[in-house]
Formats: sequence, C-alpha cells, structure tokens
Amino acid sequence: MSATPAASGEAAPGRLRGSRLRLRLRAFLSWWAAGLSSWLPARARELFGLAGRRLLLRTGDGQVQLVLFEDGATRALADVPLAPVADDAGDPLASLLAPHVVDAPRWLLLPARAGLRRRLVLPEAAADRLHDVLGFEIDRQTPFAAADVRYDHRVLGQRGDGQLDVELVVVPRATIDAGLAALGPLASTLAGVDLDGGDEGPLGVNLAHQARRREDPQRRIQWVLAAAAVVFTALGLWQIRDNRAAAADALEARVEADAARARTASAQRQQLTDLREGLAFLQAQRAARPTTVAVLDELARRLPDTTSLEKAAIEGDRILLIGLSTEASALVGYLEGSPLWRAPALAGALQNDPRSRADRFTLTAELAPGAAPAARPDPETARAASR
Repeated sequence: MSATPAASGEAAPGRLRGSRLRLRLRAFLSWWAAGLSSWLPARARELFGLAGRRLLLRTGDGQVQLVLFEDGATRALADVPLAPVADDAGDPLASLLAPHVVDAPRWLLLPARAGLRRRLVLPEAAADRLHDVLGFEIDRQTPFAAADVRYDHRVLGQRGDGQLDVELVVVPRATIDAGLAALGPLASTLAGVDLDGGDEGPLGVNLAHQARRREDPQRRIQWVLAAAAVVFTALGLWQIRDNRAAAADALEARVEADAARARTASAQRQQLTDLREGLAFLQAQRAARPTTVAVLDELARRLPDTTSLEKAAIEGDRILLIGLSTEASALVGYLEGSPLWRAPALAGALQNDPRSRADRFTLTAELAPGAAPAARPDPETARAASR
C-alpha cells in the first residue's frame, strides 16, 4: 500500500513533461503553419484552405449583419432582414455574396456583453484536458451552473513556472439558442458560435460544439490535391529508384566491360610473358650448346682429307658421324680436344669397304657448351697421339 503514492509521485513528473512537450509542439506547429501560409499568395492560401476566411453573422434589430473576417481583420458586407431569411427555403446568401465568400465557413457572432470571460492560471499538466478541467471551474468562477451554459477556452500563453494562462469563455444556453433560432434555416449551415472580442475581433472559440460543421467546398479540391501530391511523390520516388537502378546497371555494365578488358590485357600480358620466357629458354638452350654451323666447321677442320662422311647428324646433345676413312682408327685422336664436344668414340667395329679400300666407321660424341672452335691440330700430331 505504501508503494502507491511513490508510484503516482514518480508518474506525475513524467505526465507533466509529456504535457509540456505536447503543448510546446502544438504551439510550434501552429506558429510554423502560420508562418508558411503567410508566404503563400492569397489564391494559394484559399486553394489549400489556409486563408482563415470566415463569414460572421450578427443578429440584432431584426437584421442579420454579414461580416467577413480574413487575415485578422473584419469587413462589413451587408445587412439582411431576418424575416426573408427565415422564409427562404434555400440559401438566401447565395445571391447576395460572391462565391468565395458564400463558401466560407459561417459563424454566429454573439456580442461581447452576451458572455462572460475569466482569466485563469492552471498547471501545464492540465493542458491535455483543459475543457474538462474548466467545466469544474464554471460554478466557482461564474454565477452560472455548468448545465446552463456553453463554454470554451483559449490558451493565452505559457509561463516559465510550469503554468498556463487560460481564458474561460461562458455564454448562457438561452442566449445561444435565441441567436440560432433567429437565424432560421441559416442555423443549420453554421460551423460554430463565437464571441465578439471587440477590437481583437472574434475570440476564436466555439461555443456550440454540437453545431453541424458546414462542408467546406474546397475540401474536395484539397483531397484531390493531396491525392495528386501523394501520387506524384510516389512517381517521383519510383523515378528516382528507376534512375538509381539504371545507373547501377550502367555502372555494372561498365565494370564488367572494364573487367573483360582487364582479363584480356592480363591474358595478353601472360602470353607475352610466356613468349619472353620461351624465347629466353630457347636462347639459353642455344647458348648452352654450339651451333650446327660451328660443329660442321669444326669437323671440316679436324677430319683428315682421307675421310668422307655419309651422314653427320646432331640428335639432341649427341653427334653421330658415319663415313669412310683410311684412317678410321685415328679419327678419335683427331676429334679429341675440341671445345664443341667431348668423349668422341667409335661405335661398333670397323668394316672394310672393298671398292674404296677404306674402313666404314660410326663415331659418336657429346656436345659441350658452346665455345669458340679450337685450331685444327696437325694430322701428324694427331696420328702420333693415336699411336
């Protein structure tokens, strides 16, 4: 049981802060909307229902005085007798006023002496239910009972100490009913009942909340404009999305094209690298062994004139010589010592050829790394070395 007051005490500051925030937000939105509407031309304010135009009806002396309230100023338009107004089954004002004035919301404006105004100071926490709170203040602040009057309020300002300046406006029901009855069929077209504030014009309160709000002829246009704004906003967002999608597709296509060109360039670069490596390998292989011309020249310089070759072949790193020579057994001595090959040797037995009286031989050697061919040795020296 002791926790209940603490909980309510903790909740009260939260509600107070919420009330202050909502009150300030409503004040800011009202100020912001008024500031924006002031920048719009008169025709635009009228089209969007921001002109604040009202047609005020004052009754007295058997007449209805028509007053136009617009932009904080009042302007008398005409005085219409009450009797013809009460007898007319249609709208008696349609033929008297301009269309933009006839279509304005109509308000019964009671004289200032018909009501009672009281200025009150209330806490900000009551901002969300001011109408209900003021209903309990009627018996204390006015000589009337709450059931005998119609009342409304307006917020005059916000104090810095967490309180509000509020004005309570009270009018007896009998006064309002008499004014509505005097209007006859025009009473059904009223948007509300206001009280004359003298130099400040209508107070801006509605003392007849049950009055039927007259349909605003511009409302349909406003709904159409709002729907068109929503449609165009959706179309604009869709167009932006489509443009972004098209830009993304174009960017993806460019990236893919650049990637394809990059892959082609990479493949060509790899192909060029392979060619360079192949060429370097071939050059290394060529440099690693003597050329065919150098080998043949070296053979021609080293073999004696009594030797003829039937076949001279280079198979990989191996030299193969087949031929006839009268000095076949000494050929190994002639070929030794050359920088172009090494390990010369006869392969197989020598075969005598009866026609040429020479020996058929097969000689092999291994190629050595390329070097300058040595000078041809003296045949006598080679023959002596073979012995």
